[in-house]
Amino acid sequence: MAALSIEILFASAVKLFLVEEHAISLTFTQEGISIRFPTTRKLAEYLQAPHYYILPYFAMMEEQELVVRAERVGIMTTKTGSDKIIRIMKEQYQAESIALLGPVIFESICSQLDP
Repeated sequence: MAALSIEILFASAVKLFLVEEHAISLTFTQEGISIRFPTTRKLAEYLQAPHYYILPYFAMMEEQELVVRAERVGIMTTKTGSDKIIRIMKEQYQAESIALLGPVIFESICSQLDP
C-alpha cells in the first residue's frame, strides 16, 4: 500500500469518476459547482487501504475546507475542492472528461476555475 495524501485521494476520486464508474455528480448553485466525492469506503477499497486509514485524510480535507459532509447526500466538495477536482480533470483526464460531460459542459465548468 502506497502512502496516502489529500492529493492522492483527489486524484483517485477523479480516476474513479472518469475511468472506473464513468459517472460524476455535479450540483450547480449560486456559490459555484459542488461535486459529490466518493465515499470513504469506496476510496479505501479502490486504494486497497484499510478504511480507518482513509478517515483522518477526510478530517483534514474538512479542516482545509475542501469538502463538507451533507446529511443524506454524502461528502460534497466546496468551491476550493471543486477547483481541485476540475484542475485534475483538465490537466490529466481532459479526453475522458469531455467524453463523459461533453465539450460544452466541460468548458463551462473549467471556466469557473479561479486563476
